[in-house]
Amino acid sequence: MALTAIWPALLVTLKLASLTTIILLLLGTPVAWWLARTRSSWKTPLSALVALPMVLPPTVLGFYLLIAMGPNGFLGQMTAALGLGTLAFTFWGLLLASVLYSLPFVIQPLQAGFVALDPTVLDAAATLRASPVDRFFSVVVPICRPAFLTAIVMGFAHTVGEFGVILMVGGNIEGETRVLSVLLYDRVESMAYTEAHWIAGGLLIFSFVILLLMHALSHRLARREGRV
Repeated sequence: MALTAIWPALLVTLKLASLTTIILLLLGTPVAWWLARTRSSWKTPLSALVALPMVLPPTVLGFYLLIAMGPNGFLGQMTAALGLGTLAFTFWGLLLASVLYSLPFVIQPLQAGFVALDPTVLDAAATLRASPVDRFFSVVVPICRPAFLTAIVMGFAHTVGEFGVILMVGGNIEGETRVLSVLLYDRVESMAYTEAHWIAGGLLIFSFVILLLMHALSHRLARREGRV
């Protein structure tokens, strides 16, 4: 088995999944907090927009992103004007696509955790003159830790399993945009089934471990709340 091809793909995959998860936590947390607490008429359309990648075929999203990142697209023209070239078939374009495609897998668990939060806890903290930022980090984050853990696991795992969006936007450039799912497709096309078995088996084990962690987390939370 040619590990020289697998290791670069593994490193790109881990780098992409890690950066995507970090960015989504930074951007998705305030969005999830707003969705959980607002009564604005914009809540429904924004919630639908956040959930859209869950039902939209990955190749559709990838196609429109590819057009937007191209020389004639608004993103492509913007990055070209900044002297950055175009994002299509680059790691940074891949990162942008992954952030958009994994959006609901981070925001929705966070939103569910924020909705379940007892508002009287925040009211009690407010009576102690805690600022909104202090209340969030000293009260909300510790209480909603299971939601944050779920969001991290789901965001990371979903990015690792991406294929359609990545192939459309990033292609198959070794060391730059070739991730494990694309490498698996490449090995099957080349009829290199031994390597394909190793890659597919590793991804299968990874997915199973992720599900075990999710179930263990849910069970632990249920026991803590006295439901089991």
